[in-house]
Amino acid sequence: MLAFANAKINLGLYVTEKRPDGYHNLETVFYPVKINDVIEITDAEETTCQIKGIDIPGSAKDNICLKAFELLKKDFDLPDQQITLLKNIPVGAGLGGGSSDAAFLIKLLNDKFQLGLNTHQMEDYARQLGADCAFFINNRPVFAEGRGDEFSEVDVDLSGYKIILVKPPVHVSTADAYSGIVPHRSSKSLKELIQLPLRDWKSNLKNDFESTVFLKYPEIAVIKQALYHEGAIFAAMSGSGSSVFAIFEHGVKLPGLEKDNKVFYNI
Repeated sequence: MLAFANAKINLGLYVTEKRPDGYHNLETVFYPVKINDVIEITDAEETTCQIKGIDIPGSAKDNICLKAFELLKKDFDLPDQQITLLKNIPVGAGLGGGSSDAAFLIKLLNDKFQLGLNTHQMEDYARQLGADCAFFINNRPVFAEGRGDEFSEVDVDLSGYKIILVKPPVHVSTADAYSGIVPHRSSKSLKELIQLPLRDWKSNLKNDFESTVFLKYPEIAVIKQALYHEGAIFAAMSGSGSSVFAIFEHGVKLPGLEKDNKVFYNI
């Protein structure tokens, strides 16, 4: 069985407070985009994970897909599976690729072995694997708060626009992104701000991680400014970086940015 695990972007991201458990509370809007990893599961004599495509740091034995399989295996009598992951979503780019892979594997296992899990049950499993992992179970735009795993509906539809994503040859660690972050609450919730007209997002929506990441990796800030120079209505870093997405009214080509970066068109 195959699944196509898609990436996400963050429309605004606010770090609102430090939690007693060491995590941070956030406000963000997760929006799915069309950059996909491919996951295949087949019956096997032992459970292993094979990774193709983009290199992932670390060993395949530590891949989040194996962790997702073992999590469900604790509660269900699952036979061994060969997990094959074709990695296309850039790593360390704030796109949630690993979280998406785990969530889609949970859905694959639920379908293949008729586990009978409903959406909320699958989300509960996914939450144990990563803060944004549960988003990919329903895989539709949501306002997320808490650790990024408490969801409520939000009315956002960008299907009439062209979204372009630029991934520089930079890997931003979560630790780097959080260094120097001072949690704060905005006067207005992102859930309210996201309802503003798209042309007002530039002056109202922020990604708090940009302030720290741009200092360490100024080339990412240059990409954002270049996208606005090319006519973007809104541009921002996704998640904790390093990718930057931009929303355009019409399709564009960006050969200047293609020289040193990977550019994804019409996602």
